[in-house]
Parts: sequence; C-alpha cells; structure tokens
Amino acid sequence: MEKREITVNLPPDLDPVYSNRIQVAYKDDEFTFVFLHEIPGTNQARAKSVVSISPKHAKNFSQVLSKTIVDYEAKFGEISAHADSKDEAQNNVTIHGYS
Repeated sequence: MEKREITVNLPPDLDPVYSNRIQVAYKDDEFTFVFLHEIPGTNQARAKSVVSISPKHAKNFSQVLSKTIVDYEAKFGEISAHADSKDEAQNNVTIHGYS
C-alpha cells in the first residue's frame, strides 16, 4: 500500500483540550466520542469536545492507538492497567446528559 503525506494546518486559535473521562456511543454508521473533564471532588463533568467518525476510521484509530501505546511503553515503561479499589470505584460511573 502506498503511503501518502498530508499537510495538517492547525489554526493558531485552536486550544488544547484536557479530558480525564470519555463516553463512547455508536450506531450503524458512526462512532461518537464525548471527551469530558470530570471535576475533582464533585459528581459533575463538563463536555469538552464531541467527535464523530465512521466505523472504518474508528477501527483505524483503535489500531493506531494500540501501536502508539506499545511505542510509549517501550520508551517510558508499562502503563499499569490494574485499578486499585479507589480507582475501580471512580471508573464505575454512569454518565447522564448525553447518549
């Protein structure tokens, strides 16, 4: 397969977005990612960005993310996927307000 190069133009007023939680929804023709910032010490989160992509692009994103994690761990060490009891309780969350 031939590789292509593309030029990406980032607008100067485009601000980075920090997200510490994500909600994923899907239907037959798209995946939708809602990037959230959970406010510490509260039961609230603010949506920071909503991104929808095709199933084909979602599959490609998954593969690229997996490879990037492998590269990251080779450079910085393994990312612990094991949650302690505190983390486990924080990750078991029902998100209301968008579906």
